[in-house]
Amino acid sequence: MFNSGVKMMHDKDKEIIELELSILIRRSTFLSSHKKFGNLDRSAYLLLRRLADRGPAGVKILADEFLLDISTISRQTAALEQKGFVYRIPDPSDGRAYTLQLTELGTKVLQDHKEARLNRLDEVVHDWSDEECKAFGQLLRKFNQYYEK
Repeated sequence: MFNSGVKMMHDKDKEIIELELSILIRRSTFLSSHKKFGNLDRSAYLLLRRLADRGPAGVKILADEFLLDISTISRQTAALEQKGFVYRIPDPSDGRAYTLQLTELGTKVLQDHKEARLNRLDEVVHDWSDEECKAFGQLLRKFNQYYEK
């Protein structure tokens, strides 16, 4: 059997991770759509977070970062623009291109939604140790960074 030096995971361990990820995704979708958190869906939340955390960006950059096609990002950002959460900044060198910037309303909605999500997260992990919370966050980051390569 060929061994490239990479540790092979047992099938049972992979099955546990796969199932738990599926449950996590389902529950995070519930968290995003729960009435007490407003009407900001997961894609809108992530786009607003990206713009808040890293600044204005065009649809091509956002599509690349979210591993989506430009038409999907265009539809999602158009919905955010229609709600008044973002606005377009035209690119002076290319009349068709633009970057997206958060509005004050977008910043407020994002902050309210983020606070509600963090409060809910506090309820879920209230009996976790600081070390468990830190390790969980680090492992989730490590898992998600695979897609940034």
